[in-house]
Amino acid sequence: MDYKDFEDIESLESQKVGFDFKGFLFKALNLWELVLVCIGIALIVAYFINVRKQNIYRLDSLITVENDQNPFFTANTSISFNWGGVSGKVGSIITAVKTRTHNELVIDSLEYYKEYLKQGKYHLIDIYKESPFEVVTNKEAPQIINKPLRIKILDKDTYELSFEFENETGIVQIYSTKKKKSIKLESGLFKRTFRFGESVQLPFFNGVVNLKDDSIINPEINYYVRYLNFDSVVNSYKNTINIAPFSNEASSVLRLSLVGKNKSKIVDFLNATSAILSKTELARKNLYATNTIKFIDSSLGNVDTKLKLVTDEMNNFRKKNKVFDVEEEMLQISDQLRTYEQEQLQEQSKLNYLNTLENYLRTKTDYSQIAAPSSVGITEVNILSSVSRIIALSVERRNLEYSTKEGSILFDDLDRRIDTEKNVLLEAIKSTRNTISVQLSTLVRKIASLEEKLIDLPQDQQEYLKIQRSLDISREAYDIYQAKKSEAAIVKAANVSDITVIDEAKDIGNPPIGPKKSLNYMLALMIGFFMPMFLIFVIYLLDSTIHGSDEIEKMSKIPILGLVGKYRYKNNLVSYEKPKSAVAESFRAIRSSLQFIFKNNPSETRANTLMVTSSVSGEGKTFTSINIATVYALSGKKTILLGLDLRKPKIFDDFNITNEKGIVNYLIGDSKLEEIITNTHVENLDLITSGPIPPNPSELLMGDNLKQLISSLKNQYDIIILDTPPLGLVTDALELTQYADATIFMVRLDYTKKGMLQLVNAKYRTGELKNISFVLNFYKHKSNHNYGYGYGYGYGYGYGYGVYGNAYHERDNKSFLKKVKNFFRRL
Repeated sequence: MDYKDFEDIESLESQKVGFDFKGFLFKALNLWELVLVCIGIALIVAYFINVRKQNIYRLDSLITVENDQNPFFTANTSISFNWGGVSGKVGSIITAVKTRTHNELVIDSLEYYKEYLKQGKYHLIDIYKESPFEVVTNKEAPQIINKPLRIKILDKDTYELSFEFENETGIVQIYSTKKKKSIKLESGLFKRTFRFGESVQLPFFNGVVNLKDDSIINPEINYYVRYLNFDSVVNSYKNTINIAPFSNEASSVLRLSLVGKNKSKIVDFLNATSAILSKTELARKNLYATNTIKFIDSSLGNVDTKLKLVTDEMNNFRKKNKVFDVEEEMLQISDQLRTYEQEQLQEQSKLNYLNTLENYLRTKTDYSQIAAPSSVGITEVNILSSVSRIIALSVERRNLEYSTKEGSILFDDLDRRIDTEKNVLLEAIKSTRNTISVQLSTLVRKIASLEEKLIDLPQDQQEYLKIQRSLDISREAYDIYQAKKSEAAIVKAANVSDITVIDEAKDIGNPPIGPKKSLNYMLALMIGFFMPMFLIFVIYLLDSTIHGSDEIEKMSKIPILGLVGKYRYKNNLVSYEKPKSAVAESFRAIRSSLQFIFKNNPSETRANTLMVTSSVSGEGKTFTSINIATVYALSGKKTILLGLDLRKPKIFDDFNITNEKGIVNYLIGDSKLEEIITNTHVENLDLITSGPIPPNPSELLMGDNLKQLISSLKNQYDIIILDTPPLGLVTDALELTQYADATIFMVRLDYTKKGMLQLVNAKYRTGELKNISFVLNFYKHKSNHNYGYGYGYGYGYGYGYGVYGNAYHERDNKSFLKKVKNFFRRL
């Protein structure tokens, strides 16, 4: 062998790591039954999942958000509160729907923490309004949660309440306060009969069960009532409810949608959500007017008190003094003085409001309780607009607190806007207060000037005019505040919610949106197909055995001499007892190929020597040795078969002879050559068995006696067949290669490991094995492998090689896992 041959072998071995997609494909096709079974199982599982799952529905409703102005709103009052545009309200409503506060109101109003259930075929079904009874919950008393209490209707007057308690403790909740606590229970079955309408007071249930008038009584049906954790229910609906603009982001029409298993509950929840939204937003819209009314009421109290005092003072003065007439000129001066004093009072009220507002802005953080500036007559546009904007921002921040964690960047942005608006408002207050102070100074001078004109009047007349002016001023102030209050009340009463329901939620026979049965079947089909394919792929990757001649061609330059198929027969003498079988024909083909090898490598003696070996036991080495020897003998060649597997003698069984004497006896000098040669019933075929198992088989095979034996046999026979131990397990076979003119290395498909070929290739490259060829055993022709040897023999033998292998492997009965593995490895 030259250097080029070594280079070719090394390059060939480097190609063996590639993935054989064609081999994998045909492996999968060969296991189509497994794929079909997995698909069937997956479809059955999908069917049971589909029939057990409850239908899921989606319903929706439409609401619109408008920027409605109050019909009684006037520019002078500015009591109606404008949020700042439709877009701002839409964003606030979308935020409010997803808040816990809003959903708590809805859940509490509908009592969705209480479920009415009925036993279905596979699970409990939520029947909601279809329940024949109604449970009036005592919200001040504890109710056990997450436990379905069975209610069995006995007749129209009585029912049976029962539950099997497994533990001695349970969790109850009081729905008025939403507090939970643990209580002690008596484990075991609780069962008691009650009358409908009777108040039930138990440690775990408190309420009244009323039978509906139109209900049909069926004692065979078991009903249940189950209380749930209030917070969990709220959180569930908060995460499930969806609200979004109907057409585009700028739309004022919003779509509310909800997914659930009971359409009636979905309808009620969506409609209750719309109603509570409308009610809540109306209350927020009336906030400005409500604060103004509160402010006016407090001012009215002060004015009313002063009016009473002045009235009493006037009455007392008239009792003490006679009625007198005041000159017309003095009366005019007094009326003018009263007008100035009235203006002074109004300006002072404005100044007091501004001082109060400034103090409120500097000391408070919630600016949603500011009264309308117009309630005291302030009409400055800057103050009115700033108060409106700062209240809107404060409400927006309060809404954000329900859905956003403190510390969010959204709060930082809102706080900056509020601080900016507050600073603008404080500057406006300062400027307006300076203006009012100037007006007050002017009024004080005018009042002082007029009072000097009244000094000449008698003292009693001056006092009378003074009391009269105070009385008139108090009456006018009281009338003004009453008018302001009435105006604010009218504005509040005329307010309507900016949220209008366009399309209520309604069950109009909406089909279920889930479970998606076709999708489940499709997923089952995919899982049923890809799961076994993946398993086959993993097994294929982990499989290190040789499956076909194409793999051998990729891994080694050693030629394939022939193919031997499967054939079920009672012994190894197939070529002799079944000469017309395909297996016998395959050995005759191997014989022809060997003649070509012997011709190219002529022996110096009469005989040609053939060594048959393998990597491990169970690959058909002894079977091949016997049948090749048989076909040579039947062709007229004087043939002898040597059993050189001294560790586990085997070949004597098929010829019905004993193993008492054999080559071991000759090698140790105990017998002569003539004494160990046995003539078989096959013409021209002699046999030398192994003989007793020696303690040192390798040493015996390395001795000179074996060399003398082979030399003697070459002078007597035409063909010498050496049945040797496995090359991959012991070194005996390597010691015998020196006597062989040709070597057959057995490869059993689906059994021989690919790594063993590397061992053979290495010894072939180093020259330890010469004129070596492969013979493929257990071959069966199919389109996925061996397409280079399509003439193969699709038969075979089935008595097996397990006994042979016991010399080198301890083998137990096949476990279930091994049987499964063999199933996946079959072709």
